[in-house]
Order: sequence, then structure tokens, then C-alpha cells
Amino acid sequence: QVQLVESGGGLVQTGGSLRLSCAASGRTFSRYTMAWFRQAPGKEREFVAGITWTGGTTYGADSVKGRFTISRDSAKKTVYLQMNSLKPEDTAVYYCAADRRAGWIPEIEQDKYDYWGQGTQVTVSS
Repeated sequence: QVQLVESGGGLVQTGGSLRLSCAASGRTFSRYTMAWFRQAPGKEREFVAGITWTGGTTYGADSVKGRFTISRDSAKKTVYLQMNSLKPEDTAVYYCAADRRAGWIPEIEQDKYDYWGQGTQVTVSS
């Protein structure tokens, strides 16, 4: 069983930065594709960014490209989401997810992911 624990969320002003972390358990973490999703109030959960075991990345909405960066440290079994130039529309609960398959391109559909964290709230004030 894999457990994912997110941290790093909080309240930040527009233009600020946050770095989310997701610590994973499990011996095969290094082969998992990891991803971040987010869900804003009243909206569906959406793919934000994903990273494969080889370091290949995919980003979701155009609105996060150039502002968000996903990375991973396999030795620490941790994946990160660096979020810069935050906007009020980035306000959401951010979830970490793991796909057991060692794919070459991160999947953007949430049903492809096997494990989920509990989520961390990010609130950007205007």
C-alpha cells in the first residue's frame, strides 16, 4: 500500500509563491508517475502537472504553464510543485496522486491514478 501525504499549502497574496510537497511511502516509488491535481470550489478536479519516473513532465491548463514546476526527488520519495506568481484563480485543494505504471508520459485523467493524498488547501488572496 502506498500512502501520500501533502504539505506546504496555505494562504498567500497574489503574486506570491508556495512549494507543495508530497511524501510517499512504498518501495517502488521511483517507478511511479506522480501528479498534482486541484479542485476549486464548485468545479471538477483538474490535472495540474505530472512527472514520470524518468523525469518527463506534462502540465495541464495553459494558465499554469511557466508559473508552476513539478519535480521529484526519488531518494526522498517526494514530489514537489513549485508555484510562482500565484493568482486568486489558483485557489483550490491540491491533491497528489500516484500511477503505479512506469509510463513515459504522465496521464492527465484522474482515473488512471491509483493512490491519492488527502489534499492541501491553497488560498490566494487578491
